[in-house]
Amino acid sequence: MEGERSGQPVAERLAELYEMRFGGKERGRYRFSMKQMRALTGRKRVPGEVIRSINEELFELGYVLIDLETFFVVLAQSTFRSYRRVSDSCLTATATTAADHTVESRPRNIGTA
Repeated sequence: MEGERSGQPVAERLAELYEMRFGGKERGRYRFSMKQMRALTGRKRVPGEVIRSINEELFELGYVLIDLETFFVVLAQSTFRSYRRVSDSCLTATATTAADHTVESRPRNIGTA
């Protein structure tokens, strides 16, 4: 497998699974366990850099790998294209609100001169 990057074979298998019929669906998103990830990678422990490598390779194939600690989720990148976009003014408003809450939660020194 000279020339292949470390996560490529696993990423290709995960992409194939996305297109397979199982779980009552023709194709689509799915989840799998850390135990299954260990089996896919042939490792007893799967370090973060291996997961990142798989994620990068899967991204190049048009999919996203989400690590939820006890299991993983695979989704198509196209899933996210229809999500609503947050505007700059919404972000500014939430930042201002968060800052106001931080100030309010601080103890006040009353009666000090």
